[in-house]
Amino acid sequence: MKKISHIILLLFGLLLMACGGKEEKKKEGFEYATPQTEKKEVLKEQATQSDEVPASQRITLDEKGVGPIENITLDPAIDQAMVDRGAALFKTNCTACHKVERRFIGPSPKGIMKRRSPEWIMNMILDPQLMVEQDRCAKDLLVEFNGAAMANQNITEEQARDILEYFRTLE
Repeated sequence: MKKISHIILLLFGLLLMACGGKEEKKKEGFEYATPQTEKKEVLKEQATQSDEVPASQRITLDEKGVGPIENITLDPAIDQAMVDRGAALFKTNCTACHKVERRFIGPSPKGIMKRRSPEWIMNMILDPQLMVEQDRCAKDLLVEFNGAAMANQNITEEQARDILEYFRTLE
């Protein structure tokens, strides 16, 4: 009996020694990794680290994005009927996240025509999910705006063109 208790005591001592010596540093605060936070971390890693200019201010006029709009020619004159329809569509579908005069949940469309090509803008309006999956600038915008993905509003090409015409007036 004495022998068994000595063996058990010896095994217990060895077990304690095997588990000891590792000191984990306690982290401040509470941390819980969810699939959403892990996705944000991956997106942050994918964002271009060397770019000092935020994606919302970066000029990428030569990029057309990913989607059905490959080439569009804009008339030098603004079509006021299209502007009116585009403004109404923007007010109805977009102002929950985009404000003309300031940054909000998403970037302001003011001056967008100086930073993005018309094709890129329309492709982003028509299929924001595809753009975020395959377009570098759209990915960087998602990171800049804390993972707040643009919702697909099921806008038609004609409606997207009206919104684009409205954006032309926001200089």
